[in-house]
Amino acid sequence: MHNRLIIAISQLEKKHLPMKKGHFDAEAFFAALDAERMSRGLTWKQVSQETGVSASTLTRMAQGRRPDVDGLAALCLWSGLKADDFILEEKGQRGEAMPLAMISTYLRADPNLTKEGAIALEHVIKSTYERMTKGQVRRDAKKGIQKRGK
Repeated sequence: MHNRLIIAISQLEKKHLPMKKGHFDAEAFFAALDAERMSRGLTWKQVSQETGVSASTLTRMAQGRRPDVDGLAALCLWSGLKADDFILEEKGQRGEAMPLAMISTYLRADPNLTKEGAIALEHVIKSTYERMTKGQVRRDAKKGIQKRGK
């Protein structure tokens, strides 16, 4: 009875969830990975050994399944491929990262910064960015005009 209730709730939730906006193109990623493997003259077994990604994961990927996040990271590091090049929107297009997301990524990847330092800089930049964006500046200007008029 308990399992049936869980299944029923799960099915109801699926019906009411909005469709995902994007997806990972696993086929294209695998094709690019295969091209890199071939250019290096390696077997899939050697790729598995060099990346630490199991042979069974690579086999599943060849069948169109997606790797887990850690496997994806290891394969991207090994191949030089960028995972975000394989993330597509509904219409098959790639989305563009917002400037704050890009800055955050660069700060966290900087080997000269501690994790705490990167987070501190990220907070400073985010708050300044929010303050300086066109919409916020206009709203603040209007508030200033309204205060002076009172």
